[in-house]
Amino acid sequence: MTSNTRKANLLNAIAPVSRGLQMTENQRKAIFSAVAYLEELNPTPAPNQSPELLDGNWLLMFTTSQELLGIDKFPLYKLGNIYQCLRVKEGKIFNIAEIKGLPLLGGIVSVCANFTVVSDQRVKVNFERLVAGSQTLAGYRDVNSFIDTLQSQKRLLAVDFQIKREDQKGWLETTYLDQDLRIGRGNEGNLFVLRRVP
Repeated sequence: MTSNTRKANLLNAIAPVSRGLQMTENQRKAIFSAVAYLEELNPTPAPNQSPELLDGNWLLMFTTSQELLGIDKFPLYKLGNIYQCLRVKEGKIFNIAEIKGLPLLGGIVSVCANFTVVSDQRVKVNFERLVAGSQTLAGYRDVNSFIDTLQSQKRLLAVDFQIKREDQKGWLETTYLDQDLRIGRGNEGNLFVLRRVP
């Protein structure tokens, strides 16, 4: 089976489960199986040595992270797009979740982190800053301009605070990487499937 076929199988398996929000046990098994089959054919076994492939904005298509999926459980709010944006040269990760609500109640939750490479596949992640609030008040238009705003260090009209924990044990391992698809696994056993967006 070619990697394109295995990739198509994975994309078909995750299509109906709403990023992991609505998933039966059989669907879960099928997704994990499709992921494992695709990882066997990883064309980039040392992703941390291919910064040009890693760098960019990635849209979350599937996850097992209850922390992320739990945002959808707030009344009046629905989880919109979730992005993980890697800025490899600066060693930065920006996780940005768009929240849809009633008109004018669109929200944004962003966690900024730095990372250091610890192996060909793994990076150690240190969370630094949390920003949460109204998209309008935070000046959110799109991912790239929002990252520019975050990097400018100016305080936003939002909940905006530094995360100071010395004992952070976060890591992220890239187990599959090609031009437009990335599979990652985190230190809490969570799985992430992401697609590159322009």
